[in-house]
Amino acid sequence: MSIETPNWGPCVNSARLMLAWVLAGLVGGILLHLSGYASYAAIAWAAASIPVALHVALGVLRSLMGGRLGVDVIALFSILGALALDEAAAAAVIALMVAGGEALESWAEGRAQGALTDLLARAPRGAARISNGEISDITLDAIAPDDLLLVRPGETVPADGTLEDAGATLDESMLTGEPLPVSLNQGARLRSGAVNAGGAFRMRANAGAAGSTYAAIIRLTQAAAQSRAPLVRLADQWAIAFIILTCCLAGAAWLISGDPRRALAVLVVATPCPLILAAPIALVAGIGRAARRGIVVKGGAALERLARIRTVMFDKTGTLTPGRPRLAGIEADPSLGRDAALRLAAALAQASTHPVSVALVATARARGLDLPVPEAVEETPGGGLSGQVDGKALTLGSEGFLLGRGMGPENGLFAAALVSAAGSVAWLAVEGRAAAAFIMADGLREEAPRAVRALRQLGIERIVMVTGDRAAAATPIAAALRLDAMLADRDPAGKLTALKAERGPVAMVGDGVNDAPVLAAADVGIAMGAHGTAAAAEAGDVVLLADRLDRAPEAIAIARRARRIALQAILLGMGLSLIAMVAAALGWLSPLAGALLQEAIDVAAILYALRALLPGDGAVVRLSGEAGLSARVAEHAGLRDLAEALRGAGENLDDRPAQLAALRALERRLRDELLPHQAAEESALYPEAAARLGGQDPLGVLLRMHTEIGALAERFSALLPLAETPGGFAEVAPAIRRTLFALEALLALHLTAEEEALAGLTGPEDGASHSPR
Repeated sequence: MSIETPNWGPCVNSARLMLAWVLAGLVGGILLHLSGYASYAAIAWAAASIPVALHVALGVLRSLMGGRLGVDVIALFSILGALALDEAAAAAVIALMVAGGEALESWAEGRAQGALTDLLARAPRGAARISNGEISDITLDAIAPDDLLLVRPGETVPADGTLEDAGATLDESMLTGEPLPVSLNQGARLRSGAVNAGGAFRMRANAGAAGSTYAAIIRLTQAAAQSRAPLVRLADQWAIAFIILTCCLAGAAWLISGDPRRALAVLVVATPCPLILAAPIALVAGIGRAARRGIVVKGGAALERLARIRTVMFDKTGTLTPGRPRLAGIEADPSLGRDAALRLAAALAQASTHPVSVALVATARARGLDLPVPEAVEETPGGGLSGQVDGKALTLGSEGFLLGRGMGPENGLFAAALVSAAGSVAWLAVEGRAAAAFIMADGLREEAPRAVRALRQLGIERIVMVTGDRAAAATPIAAALRLDAMLADRDPAGKLTALKAERGPVAMVGDGVNDAPVLAAADVGIAMGAHGTAAAAEAGDVVLLADRLDRAPEAIAIARRARRIALQAILLGMGLSLIAMVAAALGWLSPLAGALLQEAIDVAAILYALRALLPGDGAVVRLSGEAGLSARVAEHAGLRDLAEALRGAGENLDDRPAQLAALRALERRLRDELLPHQAAEESALYPEAAARLGGQDPLGVLLRMHTEIGALAERFSALLPLAETPGGFAEVAPAIRRTLFALEALLALHLTAEEEALAGLTGPEDGASHSPR
């Protein structure tokens, strides 16, 4: 893998040399003029301006050969006209304006590209391979999968792989933006581009250097300067109209006044550096700002498309979820107990590398359980495990695997587990009898709800999840995030079909190989580069180097701000130039005064465009609710009565089926009172309250409580049919009691927290408007 780092040095140096030449000539001419040598001063000013005129002429010629007419032609006419009319001082100031603008542009691009340059500079240059007990230095191209590599202190991880030694400390700040080093344990996944901040360690390469994620990111970064943004092309289109307007106004001023100097003054103040420089500087600054946040954007065109996104589609596994199953709950026969069941299952699972087995073992070890070595283990691919632990015959696997061996679950306790797990259950049979159910879940990323709410605040109109996973596994994720649509069981072709069915500019966020086609087809593909595949990073227009989903809305916010600043800088500079052109046409500005004024306008527009490098204020959106805050909070009195009813039902519950009618009445109250109340709050109260509270996601905790309350209510509703089966009430009564107590506790806490959060927003100010900060 060869790395070619862009070199902006020659461009910066030539711009500085030209600026130094013009400054020397301008200052020398001023000193000669003050000394009484006016003729020599004119020669010095002309000498300063002529090289700039030649430089601009070459640029205009290149533009014409490329089929474009740039606004540089106005600067060329201004310098030549000033020299022809013996306005050498004005010519020198115009030359200073052109040279200064180019030098400032080069400096701005160098500063904005600094983060990307640092990223390339951190690219690995070689590797140390361990073979037959010997260490040899090799090139990156020589790295092959399964090579054992040595990474010395201060060296860059050369390829993606896994840690072979007990531990390692890595500096991933350039990849993720996180300043603190991270400590990793044996078996941890390593990414090329991270720097060894500790002692030397060994790693096993999973791919060659060219196939690593960091290499794909570098190729994407190197392409960032190749594309030409639509806004820059728009500036070129405006430039043509501006040239025509300038020529007409200058000609009219000359024709009406009979003074060619008025025409020259119009040309001088019309030199459109804001139009030439503002858009690319702001967009490149936006790309640089994004890079400092661990977001690589593939050029100005991608940044502009990102700014116009109205629909966002997410993959599920590895994007909205971590992509690693975890143990969410255990249902066990009371005679065995949960910890004992976990110990037996994890002991047997040590013999397998299946993700579910890995999750069971990790949970057991985290709880400090002693895991004996299993014996006589047999694994059935896609089914499960069987073997001996502590002299007991165990079987661990899916429900179908156990049923095929006549060991299926039989009692209502395990039926309750199925209800809560949406079918994602690993079963344990002891001595031929189902004894425990392990509820597995690929839960939400911690930052996923916050990311979705941030997208809503940015005005994203539609958020969709499209996944190849089963609907049973995807539905709880979509419900928890309040997504607009959930499309399950979609292969790559199905994802492309779903993408084409969406309207408006669409962004797709994904991480896997199967996401690469839809990432490439979307208006903007956003790849999770930290733990995603190289194919996804290659196909995306944007790569999130940090393994954080909330960088996706941040990328959109940065893009919108950069585009907004670019347009504002253009309008600011050109608006001031138009006013100055009218003043020059009326004879209020001499050519020299006009040149000095235009110099100030150019610097102001360029510095304004550089604001895109700075952090924004965040996205705070003004939203209006349909109901007042006080009216909604007043409903809490009725909900407190409901909470008391939940607690009373739990305390009085026993194994008598006669209580079913009362439980059904309680379930109807949940469905008719509580859940509609929560939905109304989310659509009216919370947006208004969030706008008035200000800050970033002020009601995120309350929304998360809504999600948990809704899940508990669904669980309660699902348990009641099981209680109505013959003999089922006694089996599910403990699960019903736990659910009722959990609902009561969470609901009471939620009501108190909500009233505290909204305490200052009730009363006479309900209808007051709020201005975003």
